[in-house]
Amino acid sequence: MSTITALDVSDIRFPTSTSLDGSDAMNLDPDYSAAYVRVVTDANDGHEGHGFVFTIGRGNDVQVAGIHALSHILVGRNLDELLDDMGATWRSLVWDSQLRWLGPEKGVMHMAIGAVVNALWDLKAKRAGLPLWQLLSRMSPEEIVDLVDFRYLTDALTRDEALDILRSAAPGRSERERELTADGYPAYTTTPGWLGYSDEKLVRLAKEAVADGFSMIKLKVGGDVDEDIRRVRLAREAVGPDIRIGVDANQRWGVDEAIEWVSRLAEFDVAWVEEPTNPDDILAHAAIARGIHPIPVATGEHMANRVMFKQFLQADALQVLQIDASRVAGVNENIAILLLAAKFGVPVCPHAGGVGLCEAVQHLSMFDFVAVSGSRDGRVIEFVDHLHEHFVTPVEMRDGRYHAPTAPGNGMEMLAASRAEYVFSESDYILSK
Repeated sequence: MSTITALDVSDIRFPTSTSLDGSDAMNLDPDYSAAYVRVVTDANDGHEGHGFVFTIGRGNDVQVAGIHALSHILVGRNLDELLDDMGATWRSLVWDSQLRWLGPEKGVMHMAIGAVVNALWDLKAKRAGLPLWQLLSRMSPEEIVDLVDFRYLTDALTRDEALDILRSAAPGRSERERELTADGYPAYTTTPGWLGYSDEKLVRLAKEAVADGFSMIKLKVGGDVDEDIRRVRLAREAVGPDIRIGVDANQRWGVDEAIEWVSRLAEFDVAWVEEPTNPDDILAHAAIARGIHPIPVATGEHMANRVMFKQFLQADALQVLQIDASRVAGVNENIAILLLAAKFGVPVCPHAGGVGLCEAVQHLSMFDFVAVSGSRDGRVIEFVDHLHEHFVTPVEMRDGRYHAPTAPGNGMEMLAASRAEYVFSESDYILSK
């Protein structure tokens, strides 16, 4: 019998603020960071589970403390029992009554649970010798729905409806897996679009994106409307009329401001407007969606849980749904969100970039294509070209497409040398600032 012996947690921070990578209208100087957890066991197979929560600097220590607070639930537990019933394991973490009070089901503790859940799935996939997307895609519809907590969802999605979605997709799984392995999953890139970049850098990176095969780029907006018009015009001139350009306000606007601002950008054939306002404000998003139609609203990376996604879908407050690998409580809750999106017929275009989010979220989109929605139409995964070199199995991007990973696990494992080099030191951090 193997048991979990430790949750080993590290505070990892990269000084990306020095180059303004990740800069936008609300987050001016992000230091891309990870509250990183290893699930350590006494099994003799040599496997560990790796997961993390993505943050942007200060507060990463708070997130680390949140992960530490979950140790009492897992350390000493039978490993096979935990991994064999990941639905029950998820509930044991989310339903801890004292820790749940800190949410409930949102915020630091919910994200900490996501890191641990993702690490357990990494361990489960490694023990199976499969990449996570393939492990999930080969589960039966019944096994998949057992992972989902349908509490609070049944007014929009019942267990039977979820089973119908999965059973409808089941006959084509093998063929879609072959397609995915052969030609990958479409991506778009935010690499040219950070708000702190110079005009020259924006134009150069936009042209490079087209040369690299991307059919869509995304620009950060929301600082100054005239500047945004000028920058989006530069991007449109750089990429030509056939490349899609999305814009991302990172929660900057109120309703009327968003509608007016977007109307001034509409001449550039905007593909979508991302996070136009407060990520919790369902009615404001719905009003903006009506006001800027036919330009779609894209959002989701900061939504706290599956219940928020349910309500946004019910209110037609988003037309592009953006899951995040580490914002909600891990793989299980993201499966619930994918099923909701399939029920409402809304495309899923995940948030990525950050620290290892590209490596992680590709597995969820690929699982969705093979086993849930059965579609890649209108769907793209975000890509940003930085920090991949710190991961054991970095993403493989060719011709603007993610190529399906074959290494066992969830892709979140960071190189030991990188973890050691970038572990947070208060004194070093202060000096570097």
